[in-house]
Amino acid sequence: MKILVVDDDPQLRSLVGLALDRAGFAVVTAADGQSALMQAARELPDLIVLDQGLPELDGLEVCRRIRAKSDVPILFLTARDDELDRIIGLELGADDYVTKPFSPRELVARIKAILKRTRGSMTAAVLRHGRMTLEPTRHACTVDATEVALTGTELAILKCLIQSPERVTTRPALVDQVWGAGSPVSDRTLDSHLRNLRAKLAGAGLSDAIDTLHGVGLRMGPCRG
Repeated sequence: MKILVVDDDPQLRSLVGLALDRAGFAVVTAADGQSALMQAARELPDLIVLDQGLPELDGLEVCRRIRAKSDVPILFLTARDDELDRIIGLELGADDYVTKPFSPRELVARIKAILKRTRGSMTAAVLRHGRMTLEPTRHACTVDATEVALTGTELAILKCLIQSPERVTTRPALVDQVWGAGSPVSDRTLDSHLRNLRAKLAGAGLSDAIDTLHGVGLRMGPCRG
């Protein structure tokens, strides 16, 4: 599997590239935002590791432009004090983030977890609920005849809920199912993905897609309108 590593620090690119190479990944790199866009279009990576603090065209704008055309998983590298940027990154469609300084071993583990859940979400049969149809093998979600573009993480969340639409899933259980047991994913990260998912489904005509039972958990809504 191919990973695109985007960072303006050549030492960091080398460090991450070496760790990924040892883990069995093919690695391509880019040093700035424009090069990242060209490499993403040319190399079609399975995942992008993207620094937010790129010169000229920053990582947030790179993410925005990639998300307009592709659902490739994106993992952001962020400075430890850039909490707002992390939130914005997640709302733009990033799948996860790792703060600097970081352990290359942790980074590789996060990448493997993202790839596992995005590919794992593609193993189920066609799932239907109300006006919604989910086809994980095609990475497709449709409302009536309208296709809704979802990221890998959004699809994984929706798949977890739609498999048992009447069951209430607690937030910790949902995090474990999507990100893996023991994953250090915060409530704010989950909320960002849920907010994006609800907005996309509402835009397709489903304002009742996901119900929140405060203090209990989440379940599918009726998906009627």
